[in-house]
Amino acid sequence: MTQPPASRPPNPIAAGLAGRCPRCGEGRLFRGFLTVAPHCEVCGLDFNFIDAADGPAFFVMTFSGFIVVAAALIVEVLYQPPFWVHAVLWLPLILITTLLPIRPLKGLLIALQYRHKAAEQQFRSDRGT
Repeated sequence: MTQPPASRPPNPIAAGLAGRCPRCGEGRLFRGFLTVAPHCEVCGLDFNFIDAADGPAFFVMTFSGFIVVAAALIVEVLYQPPFWVHAVLWLPLILITTLLPIRPLKGLLIALQYRHKAAEQQFRSDRGT
């Protein structure tokens, strides 16, 4: 059952981070962990416009890389532990800093894409010579 969108759109940051529909703020945006639903079950918005591409992964990898590499360098310089200690410390940290933020960040980028009507660049060939 589809309802008309709310008169006031939801905050795109709150809706995106919560994984909610960018138009109504109530329907679920994701069907799986990162799989986007085909449409909103509340307002009926078709999610075919979504093209987050590699944006969320890029931001998460950059954030995670800074944290893990900085921490590993500090531990190496201060304590010089064996390699197995590095594996025990940094593998869980890599999983935490990549898997926890990826879904909220993808939702945020999708909501901002909807809010700003972002789309793939269209080139027009109607230039005069």
